Amino acid sequence: MALTNRPRTVPRYGTAAGTGTLAAFLLVAVGGSPMYGDWAQGHTDPTGAGGWFLRLLSWPAWRWHADEGLLTTNLRAILLLVVAAALLYLLPGPQVDRVAASGSQFLSGWGAYALAGGITALLATLLGPHGTLFAAFQAASGGVTYGFFAGWIVGLASLGGRA
Repeated sequence: MALTNRPRTVPRYGTAAGTGTLAAFLLVAVGGSPMYGDWAQGHTDPTGAGGWFLRLLSWPAWRWHADEGLLTTNLRAILLLVVAAALLYLLPGPQVDRVAASGSQFLSGWGAYALAGGITALLATLLGPHGTLFAAFQAASGGVTYGFFAGWIVGLASLGGRA
C-alpha cells in the first residue's frame, strides 16, 4: 500500500552561519590570494575610494612560499577563517529573535566579521615572530577596519540562510 501523505521536504538552504562562513572563506581565498594582491597593488589608485577598498580586500594575505615559515605567514588568514566561523555560530542574535528578522542576520554577520578581523590581527601579531603588545594593538585597528568594510559581504551572505 502506497502512502499518499508524504511529509513535505524541507528546502536545502544553509544556515545563516554556514553561508556567512562560506562568504568569509571566499573573501580570504580570493581577496587574500597573491594574484589578487599583486593585481590590486599594481592596478588600483590608492588615493581613490574604490582603489583603497580593493586594496583593503587583500588584507588577509596568504602566500604559498614563505621565508619565515608557512604557518606564521598565513596565520592571519587561517585565524580569520576560524574566528569568523566561531563568531558566526556563537552570536545569538538571529537564533533568539521571536520573529526571524533579516536585519538581525545581516548585522550579526557583519558584526561577527568585523570582530573577527580585530581579534585575528591581535592574535596573529602576538603569536607571530617579534610580536609586541603595542604592535598587536596597532594591527587590531587594521583588522577591524578590514572587517568593517568587508563584513557587509558576510552580512549579505548570512541573509541567504535560515537562522
